[in-house]
Amino acid sequence: MQRLLLDTHVLLWWLADAPQLGPRCKELITDRRNLIFVSAATTWEISIKIALNKLIAPEDMDSIVEDEGFDKLPITLYHGQLAGTLPPLHRDPFDRMLIAQAQAEGLTLMTGDDHIAQYKLRIRDARK
Repeated sequence: MQRLLLDTHVLLWWLADAPQLGPRCKELITDRRNLIFVSAATTWEISIKIALNKLIAPEDMDSIVEDEGFDKLPITLYHGQLAGTLPPLHRDPFDRMLIAQAQAEGLTLMTGDDHIAQYKLRIRDARK
């Protein structure tokens, strides 16, 4: 069993059946023995980008995440504190929150963002 946290773009790739999402990662997501987490930071990022007309995506992510059988990961005060203490290697606040959550919860972050690998956490390259 693996415990995987999906980066925002990975969730969107999954929902769109995008070719960027690698076959091994698709297998991991569909394997019901694995726990797949989606952070509140992801839905926050998506809703902001939709409102700014920078993204076309489904608006009811809460229901979609539930329908997909994924686990919802709330943001805690500890996650916020940890995100604030991360070294400034990556400026995206949503990614910093996902990094902090993965570290705090012992999750593997599934991402296609090479910059995230600069931090101390387990990563699964979503493109493979």
